This record gives sequence, structure tokens and C-alpha cells, in this order.
Amino acid sequence: MSASTDPGVRSLVASVLWPGFLGRTAPDWLLHALDEGLAGAVYFGQNIDPEDAEQLPALSARLREARPGALLGVDEEGGPVTRLEAAFGSTLPSASQLGRVDDTAITRAAGVELGRRVRASGANVALAPVADVNTNPRNPVIGTRAFGSTADLVGRHVAAMVSGIQAGGVAACVKHFPGHGDTAVDSHLGLPHVTLPGAEVEAEHLPPFQAAIDAGVAAVMTSHVVVDAFGDLPATLDPRVLGMLRERGFAGAIITDALDMAAIRAEFGAGAGAVRALLAGADLLCIGNPSDLGPKHGATSDLDDYAEVHDALLAAVDDGTLPLAALERASRSVADLSEWTDAASRAGGSSLGDDDFDPTQVVREAIVVRGTVPADVPAGERVVLDLRDRASGAVASTAEPFSVALGAARAVVGPLGGRDVVAVMCDALGDIPESSAVVALVDAVQPGSPQRRALGMLAAARPSALIVNTGLPAPDELALPGLDTYGSSRVTARVVAETLVGVRA
Repeated sequence: MSASTDPGVRSLVASVLWPGFLGRTAPDWLLHALDEGLAGAVYFGQNIDPEDAEQLPALSARLREARPGALLGVDEEGGPVTRLEAAFGSTLPSASQLGRVDDTAITRAAGVELGRRVRASGANVALAPVADVNTNPRNPVIGTRAFGSTADLVGRHVAAMVSGIQAGGVAACVKHFPGHGDTAVDSHLGLPHVTLPGAEVEAEHLPPFQAAIDAGVAAVMTSHVVVDAFGDLPATLDPRVLGMLRERGFAGAIITDALDMAAIRAEFGAGAGAVRALLAGADLLCIGNPSDLGPKHGATSDLDDYAEVHDALLAAVDDGTLPLAALERASRSVADLSEWTDAASRAGGSSLGDDDFDPTQVVREAIVVRGTVPADVPAGERVVLDLRDRASGAVASTAEPFSVALGAARAVVGPLGGRDVVAVMCDALGDIPESSAVVALVDAVQPGSPQRRALGMLAAARPSALIVNTGLPAPDELALPGLDTYGSSRVTARVVAETLVGVRA
């Protein structure tokens, strides 16, 4: 009997897979896979109806009806990364804002609230917090998702957030081991390398993961990042790197970052990558978000993505590449995580929350005003000039809450990379009346960046314009006054409106 026809082997394979799916109801293939033993599913924005508060809990109930104990995850960090509020933007502060306030009691309270929201959706795994130490200011995918740029700061807030999330019976999954913070490539689009010496990685990037382990984190997500000092493979596929995680005392579930990301799919193939990840010591294989275009440019379905990985594992068992012992080990770890969530859910209070937690106040304290910003934006029609880079695959949400909060028209100019900045800005400013009050949205303002050049032109043409920087701050002065917000969430936009136009958030 081949693996593909052996019910026991098929069940083992299904038990280590964690797919996404399309639609707001459960597709037939997903229900069949759950019945066969599938570990569960991961929710993304396309699975959630923002107008119906009962839709997602009902979907969760249907999936658990098909498989009691299913692990239902949601990629919910707060700040720029939200699925539960993808349609309008998050009402929780970013990790960077929490790090600036630097009060671990507040960060724990934010974790409690995040966990409460995840639990209310019917999910039981939050893919948060980010333990990456953002030491590269040009990092295109972490940035304000990190609590900060030093290991001590990030570590204490990671521990607090893990504690808060798990207090309500939701498993936290800290990410992205062994660190995505010193990269200049987005692993959704390519394969990043960390070129730091191994001792520097050990000293500056691993401690926050140790803090999470010491706090009892239930799961750790791998990164598709090659740390050159540790080997030639991305961490997700490297037994040495995943062994380092176990050596640090972590006994929970090791979850891969999404296998549909280009760092794996384009370099190795999602199916072959899945086999190698299991052999390296990973337990639960996150297949990814089928609504992403990715290397296949959208020429795939949710079932195609699942079948690619599922069938590759079966074939690897048949040809002897993947020992059944590796599947059995991973399946036991996934089952342990399911049992953890069941026990934690029974122990955690369903109404657990902190009435003193005020996301708006956190954002107010985190924002920095640069230069002289008028108490009220000058009279005239307001225009938000959006110069920002395109959101990474991690952020996904297309919500733009700033123009809404400011009651402004929005002129989308970015991303500017690879374009003639002078021509683009001349065209954009030519379409905005001189009487308009221009608020420039930026998120990549390091010296020499296209957005910096655009701001220089804006300062010369419209010296009354203001800047709202939703990314990390520049190391030097910008050409115009404005705000460094350390985040792009809906609650951040409301505080910006409060600051600039007197609309109380």
C-alpha cells in the first residue's frame, strides 16, 4: 500500500498542515481535509466579513464541528498587521508604539486585549508577537512591527505580550526565529541574508526569543532568512538553526512561516520546502494565504496550494525521503499544542480584559512632533499626498485611515522606487490646488531614499505642507515639520487628526 492510499499516513500528513483558504464560508475541500485529520486553518482578511460580527465565530464553530480541537490561527499583531480589522485598520497600537512608551504593564494589557479579540473570533492561536530586533533602518518588512532596535527592550515587551495573549486562553506564536530584523529583503518577495557575525546574532537577535521561551510561549514561528554564520539554508529548512531553538529549552510547536512566500516557493518549491522543513525539525507547516499573488502570480487556488504540499509529503514518504518518524514527531507536537489551547481556553476567563488599557493614550504618548506644527492645519481643502511604499505581504490590508480621519482627499503617488521622482512629483503637485493644505504620508525617509527626494521637492513647492511619517524616524532633520507616528493604524490616524485638525480621537 502506498502512502497516498494508506489512511493512517494520509491522516499523519494532514495533521501537520495549516492552510489558508478563500471565502467567508468553509469550502468543501477544507471540511474533507479536517475530517481526514487536518491540523486546522489560518484566517486572513478575505475570510472575514467586517460588517457581520457573527460571521467569523460561526465559521470557527463550523470548522470545529468538522474537527474538534482544530487549531485556528489568525495573523493578528495589532498596529500595521491585522486581519480582524483589515477592512478599516487596527484599533490597537503597533509594537513600535508600545516600545516607545516602554511600560510592560501596558504591553501586557495590549496582549490581553489582542488575545480577547482572537478568542472572540473563535480562533485559538495568535501569530504574534514579533520578537525581531529591527537593527536595519531600511528593513522593508519589520520596521514598526518590532518593539524596538535593542535586544533588552524587545525582550521585555515580547515577554509581556506573550503573557497577556496567553492569559486569555489563546496560544501566542512568537516570530520570526532566529530574527528578521537585520534584513534588507522582504521574504515574501525574495530570500534575505543576515551577514552579521554569529556572536552578534547570538547577542542582539536571539535574546527576545529566549525571553518568550522563559515566558512560556506556546509556539515559535521560523523565518525564511539565511543567517550566513549558521549555514546556507533559510532557517525554516535548517536543522542546525531549529536545533538551536530546542537547545534553548523550547519544547512547544515550531511553526513555519508561510511556505507560499517567495523565499521558499521560488527558491525551493512549496512542496519540497515542506519536506525539508519537517526534516529540519519543524512541526506545523503554514501553507500561506492563497489570495496572495506570490511567485505563481495568482495562477493557483486554495486547494491547489494545499494539494501541492500535501502530495509532496505523501510522495516523500513513498520514496523514503521523509521517514514516518519525522511525521509522527511533528504530529505529536501539533497535538500537544491543540491540547494546550483546549486546557488554556478552559482556564482563561472569557471576559478577561483590562478596563484601564487605552490604545489612544498609548499612541498619543508614542508620537513625536518634529518642528513647529500648527495647532490647526491651515484653512483650505486638505489633501493627503501618499508617498509611501507598497505595503508588504505581511501587512496585506489596503485600508488607508489617514485621509478618512483628516477628512481629506487622497492623492496616491507612491511607491516611488524605480521611478523619476521629479516627474512624478511635478505631475502630482500640478493636480493639487495651491490653496490646499498638503499632508504628506511617508514611511521610508532614510537619507537618499526616493521619499526623501520627494519631500525636498514638496518643501520647495509647498512650504506650508506637513509630514506624517508612519515608519521609523529619520536619523536627521526632514525638510518639513510634522509627526513621527511609529505606526499606520486607524487609532494612529485618529490621533494624527486630533493633533492636526483638533478632531478629538
